[in-house]
Amino acid sequence: MEGDPVLDQAPGTACDARRRLPRTDAVLADPRLAAAADRLGRDLVKSVVAGVQERARGGEIPASQIVEQAVAALPATACGLRPVVNATGVLLHTNLGRAPLSAAAREALLAAAGTTDVEVDLATGLRSRRGRSAVEALLSRVPSAQDAHVVNNGAAALVLAATALARGGDIVVSRGEMVEIGDGFRLPDLLQSTGARLREVGTTNRTALADYASAVGPGTGFVLKVHPSNFRITGFTRGVGVGDLSRLGVPVVADIGSGLLAPEPALPDEPDATTWLRSGAWLVTASGDKLLGGPQCGLLLGRADLVRQLARHPLARALRVDKLTLAALEATVRGPETPVRRALGADPGRLRERAERLAAELRRRGLDGRAVDSEAVIGGGGAPGVTLPSAAVSVPPSLAGPLRRGVPAVMGRVVDGRCLLDLRTVPEDTDQVLATAIRQACARPAPTAPDRHAPAPSATAPATTAPAVSVAPVTSAAPAAPVTSAAPTPSAPASPPPPAAPTAPTAPAAPFAPGR
Repeated sequence: MEGDPVLDQAPGTACDARRRLPRTDAVLADPRLAAAADRLGRDLVKSVVAGVQERARGGEIPASQIVEQAVAALPATACGLRPVVNATGVLLHTNLGRAPLSAAAREALLAAAGTTDVEVDLATGLRSRRGRSAVEALLSRVPSAQDAHVVNNGAAALVLAATALARGGDIVVSRGEMVEIGDGFRLPDLLQSTGARLREVGTTNRTALADYASAVGPGTGFVLKVHPSNFRITGFTRGVGVGDLSRLGVPVVADIGSGLLAPEPALPDEPDATTWLRSGAWLVTASGDKLLGGPQCGLLLGRADLVRQLARHPLARALRVDKLTLAALEATVRGPETPVRRALGADPGRLRERAERLAAELRRRGLDGRAVDSEAVIGGGGAPGVTLPSAAVSVPPSLAGPLRRGVPAVMGRVVDGRCLLDLRTVPEDTDQVLATAIRQACARPAPTAPDRHAPAPSATAPATTAPAVSVAPVTSAAPAAPVTSAAPTPSAPASPPPPAAPTAPTAPAAPFAPGR
């Protein structure tokens, strides 16, 4: 009957409770689901209800529980992205969105989400420079820069520079700096796509100033200096600094990659915009979502005439950032210490205290938790080879999957038959959230199917004598699978050994190293 909230039976069939399901509109009429439809959208809520009805139709749940199960299955937001506690020990995990934004940046995002003066001068009512306050913030932090421009990512910054300054001309670059920036994108391909010609000079391990000088000519657009931020070349090597390149009499564009605006004492070998501009770079490009700790964007800082030329190029319109990015960037630059900076400067002793406290809390509840020494890395293609002493909570590897499936999700790394939750990348005010997540993961049943993200078993390679010249890959050479190293090992034992004090630090697994 049309008004019946229960589906009719097919003629001649036996009464089957699994078929007597409440109609979708009757379920959606529940006040809680109706309110959710207003907040999340009717289509999203309806799809959740349909999924629960299908479970009831298959006999997984009784029809009487459809409404309650649908309410429980509703997502917190209309966005498919889920919050994740980064316990990998990788400060800038590309697969987890790189830099977490500061509270100031998040507040700025909310403020800018409505109508805002992104491109208007409220005093005069006239159109003004887009993102002028974000540019002013950058220039206040990098006095060596005469002007700045912001695009949507670091690669876009380099593409805009190549297109505006060297299209149809030559870009002179050392062979040792022809990097792959991650996910299969290679610097030569990126630059050649702009219509520029690459003039490679020197060799993989040694390039001299004379090599650059012999390649510079009337057709040179600029000399490119690239910081190889996701690998190291050691041994018999030689490079040319920005200061020497500036004497060639042509523009020098320097890509620093990780986005430091000023020297960072904890990372003395990592270049920064201030130093390279003072050394003679005409233009510096960088990413905003790495060591700067801001949103994803590309920064161009340097001579005013070059920046104006870039900003007026037609491609600049296609690479323009939105008001939310500009707001978050300005708040990052002007605001207090970022989460990345706090993680970078965290005291190892304090990290160990936190790990001991969390492990003790787990053991009091009868759970297997241990405090162990660990080593964190920068990630995101920054500071290759640099490790940071850290501490982790070690739990059975069988918890890696349940932790990822929790709310919030928790990503750790599986090393030597244990799942390590590195606290250098976990804010201290999140410790209790992490403890609760571990307890809930222990109570969550393990999946019956094998975990498709589990890493393949690997053997430890024997020690070998290093050659005179070696290219040392770092974390950026990771496999593309976003959660590989957080997955439990397939051969992990069902019952973990009893807690024991660690005797040696544990290094992070290589797969936790998203590329640049």
